[in-house]
Amino acid sequence: MVRVKICGITNVEDALLACELGADAIGLNFYEKSPRCISPFTASKVIAKLPPFVAAIGVFVNWQAAPVASLAKALGLAAAQLHGDESPNLAGETAKKVSVIKALPLGKGSALPPFAKYRGTAAFLLDAPHSGQYGGTGRTADWAAAQTAAKSYRILLAGGLTSENVAEAILAVRPYAVDVTSGVESKPGKKDPAKLRAFFEAVARANQQLCL
Repeated sequence: MVRVKICGITNVEDALLACELGADAIGLNFYEKSPRCISPFTASKVIAKLPPFVAAIGVFVNWQAAPVASLAKALGLAAAQLHGDESPNLAGETAKKVSVIKALPLGKGSALPPFAKYRGTAAFLLDAPHSGQYGGTGRTADWAAAQTAAKSYRILLAGGLTSENVAEAILAVRPYAVDVTSGVESKPGKKDPAKLRAFFEAVARANQQLCL
């Protein structure tokens, strides 16, 4: 069963709809340059409304380990998604304090990232690379390479996923989870209810096929 993380949540309404439709996790982006950036205060209000068993994941770009751990503890985050240029050493240091998901770029035809160097990392998010941007680009990752990675590591597949291609992506890659941001938005930071519903319906169809 492939799980679903809805990232770039900025308000309680979108969070509750994602949970109602079956989200396993939501992503709260603390990168100040992102149009989906959320303040710790607003994030705390969102987290307080989450139902049991839905995880709140903090998205951080090039933070040091101590402030990541401090905010994660204060908010009760289930994990920290390191979505910048964090080194294996920094990821490992952070992982001593909070569960870490390390985002790594995986472009078409590129070599697999050095997963083994990120010791202590709980999972890897594979996204499409784009100069100057850290996620939310709408571009797809290399699914063939991601499939290879998913055989050995816990992979969250991101990058350009929509209701139109997520089922194909799941069947091709068989990741631990799929992660979507721009593909279910009406504008950056605001989710589109119809797109969210269609996305979850597509994931359900793919999961049914995986069980056959």
